[in-house]
Amino acid sequence: MLVPVFLVVAVGLVAFLSAYRSAETGLASVLTGLVMPHGTTSDTAHQTFYFGLGGPHPLGLVLTPECTSALLIVPLVVVASAMVALRPRIARRVVVSLLIASAVLIIVNQLRLLLLVALVQWLGTDTGYSWGHTMLGSLVSVTGGACAIVLFVWGAAREGHPRRVPTNPGSADDAGTDDRVG
Repeated sequence: MLVPVFLVVAVGLVAFLSAYRSAETGLASVLTGLVMPHGTTSDTAHQTFYFGLGGPHPLGLVLTPECTSALLIVPLVVVASAMVALRPRIARRVVVSLLIASAVLIIVNQLRLLLLVALVQWLGTDTGYSWGHTMLGSLVSVTGGACAIVLFVWGAAREGHPRRVPTNPGSADDAGTDDRVG
């Protein structure tokens, strides 16, 4: 039952990418407004947020399809569906791991956007955008994406808690301890 749900989520993220980008744009505008001294606003219909309004470096950023966390989440959802199809007993761990990894990817993308905004405000439009988008922004995305993948794989594929193995089954001195190390 869970595999079709995962596949619907993956297809939905692609099919409704524009709506997802609008949500990310709105969130970026709100977060930017919390940390920026100058005004921010968003045009979610066009997946654009504006910052630095009234300041020395106002700029509008369009969140393009390749700059969204959705396209990083889709492969994880597809892998999650394969994992559950092959090992249904790990479904709960896979779902929890997928939710955590997805949250990490969304947070990392928002941090990347905030970094871009800060660099534009600090270094100016040309230099700040160049550093924020191509250099440091890419570093944040790659590092955060790698962390999300590691968290997903570790959480979904790890074995559960070790079971108690009796040292001498059936004896009176069996305290139910586990002799295994690890």
